Amino acid sequence: MKRVSLLMAVGAMIASLAQPGKAFLNVSQDRSAAPVAKQSAAATPSKSAEKKAEDCGCEVKPPPDVLAIVNGVKIAIKDVEEPLQERIRALQDQVIEARKRQLELEINSSLLDAEARRLGITTEKLLDREVTQKSKEPTEAEARSFYDLNKSQIQGEFKDVKDQVIGYLRGLRQREIAKRYADRLRTGARVKVLVPSATPPETDADRARVFAIVNAKRITSGDVEDSLKAIVASVQEQIYSLRKDELDAKINNTLLDQEAQKKGVTAPALYQTEIAPRMKPVTDEEARKFYDENKSRMTGTFEQRQAQIIEYLQNSRRTAAEKAFAEDLRKGATLQVFLKPPDPPVFNIPIDDRPWRGGASAPVTIVEFTDYECPSCGATQPVLEEIVKEFGDKVKLVARNYPLDQHKHAFKAAEAAESAREQGKYWEYVAILFKNQNALEVEKLKEYADQLGLDRGRFDAALDSGKFADKVRRDLSEGDKVGVDSTPTVFINGRRARDRSREALKAAIEAALKEGVKK
Repeated sequence: MKRVSLLMAVGAMIASLAQPGKAFLNVSQDRSAAPVAKQSAAATPSKSAEKKAEDCGCEVKPPPDVLAIVNGVKIAIKDVEEPLQERIRALQDQVIEARKRQLELEINSSLLDAEARRLGITTEKLLDREVTQKSKEPTEAEARSFYDLNKSQIQGEFKDVKDQVIGYLRGLRQREIAKRYADRLRTGARVKVLVPSATPPETDADRARVFAIVNAKRITSGDVEDSLKAIVASVQEQIYSLRKDELDAKINNTLLDQEAQKKGVTAPALYQTEIAPRMKPVTDEEARKFYDENKSRMTGTFEQRQAQIIEYLQNSRRTAAEKAFAEDLRKGATLQVFLKPPDPPVFNIPIDDRPWRGGASAPVTIVEFTDYECPSCGATQPVLEEIVKEFGDKVKLVARNYPLDQHKHAFKAAEAAESAREQGKYWEYVAILFKNQNALEVEKLKEYADQLGLDRGRFDAALDSGKFADKVRRDLSEGDKVGVDSTPTVFINGRRARDRSREALKAAIEAALKEGVKK
């Protein structure tokens, strides 16, 4: 499930998805939807857009001039990118803007670290004391007012999005308090900014360029780029996805035109004769079945949603029929594709003082960022545990907390898991949490400790005092640094695993094992 971040844009929360069905299937709260809103705002590129695109620093290797050859017909990069220019520029501009902000963030982080060291506490504890605790919690009335002002753009009824709205408003307040606190820290610090705005390094040597000096500590281009690694990787993946989808469409259209020419008919006529027979009309019974299986994620009665459901299912069948026909055409074609996905970055994720199982010195480390209230996490956990059993000492599974903003009990559940870990029962306790994801109130968390025979006095004291809240905040902070924006997020030897199916995870582990042997 996606995280509703404290730093998300309004559009990330209220953007309505345009794809059929998604507008009424409230599947997740998606902070990655922010680019949708930003793309809309950037529909008309500025005069400096060309220069901005060059300054993005997103692509180390530009795509080849020819992306595919279909039965001797070349599809060039310019043919694919022409309809995508504005969307690609909008994505690249996100990195440019993030780089501008990142130098300020690096300066503030350096000041914060120095202040925490001076006080003898962690940065997470300092932020909690100076920001979180000083932020007034938004009321339901304030959330309702925000909802009413933006209702035309918000997906779902107020009762369904109330927690998201409160989380967003809380984030706004905390950001303002954090800014004022950073300004106070700067007042008594020696800060020298050497460049007006950070720019991407053109060579590896450029990473040593000093952008600012904070109390004798140098902030370099490399520091900025390392912090941007996650957002750059995300933009690279999104640009690749845009290009791939457009390239696939052009390949399919080329094959369709070639097949139509071969049969002496028009492409639309061939489309109708090939696609229509593969589609069956959606029945009311099928629509009802879909509604019953998904009504927990939908608003309104079946009668209110019936027409939309039928349209959604019909579109799904049309897409499947088109895909099947395209696959048939591809089987008989001579097809070469030269567009390659970007190399995923490798992150150095700290695993010290975290619960783990498997081999202590395993060549493959799996790090999972999880939320005990997240259904997807509950489904993924047994898959990971099966993999650990299968690979034995070859893998090490490390757990990190990442409670989502929209899950009201997730943070306290993470604290409870740490409290159980203190008594040597972490894995046993989280198994209970995943089995009871709809009952994670504090009293329930304490009852689950009884099931494992934990010392209730010790457990309750740790939970009530927030003894392990700092550990949870540390996990959240480090998750943010490596681009975690949803749960579960799984890394295998520092590389993010986008596909969390058992087969895909096994393949990634086996590839990592082979890579280790080569080294």
